[in-house]
Amino acid sequence: MVDTIPQTRLDPRYSDARATATDWSEAEARLAEAELFWISTVRPDGRPHVTPLPAVWSAGALHFCTGPEERKAKNLAANAQVALTTGSNTWDKGYDLVVEGEAVRVTDEDRLRELAAAWEAKYGSFWHFEVRDGAFQHGSGAAFVFSVAPRTVFGFGKGEPFSQTRWRFT
Repeated sequence: MVDTIPQTRLDPRYSDARATATDWSEAEARLAEAELFWISTVRPDGRPHVTPLPAVWSAGALHFCTGPEERKAKNLAANAQVALTTGSNTWDKGYDLVVEGEAVRVTDEDRLRELAAAWEAKYGSFWHFEVRDGAFQHGSGAAFVFSVAPRTVFGFGKGEPFSQTRWRFT
């Protein structure tokens, strides 16, 4: 879990003169409500890998899951640094967020049950998971669950006024 009050800074280089820094509580609400995120990991040979996935904001961190044989799980085994992005695909309206941090595998089964309930509450019964052997179980496969406590988050306000807010966690 991260500090709940990050250092907040509006970057004037990328913000309109009348822009103000976005409050962390607003960014946190956007992270909780977002349905789709894009995760960026690094392959063992250094090439980037980007893929969409659902994620759940809980206890000050983003959580996602992936099969142990999927490319992102293999990448995380070698380099746990990730970026997760969400927002809209328009240039002049909406708000984009980029969360940077380290993906840490969650294996505590009580915590996994809490997260499984959060997934189903957010995404519906299709995303129902059982918990067994330190992982989510869905159908015949297992999914590892990872938690990303933000180290740095960037927020990009699009439209009038354009803005860039950075939150740093200690």
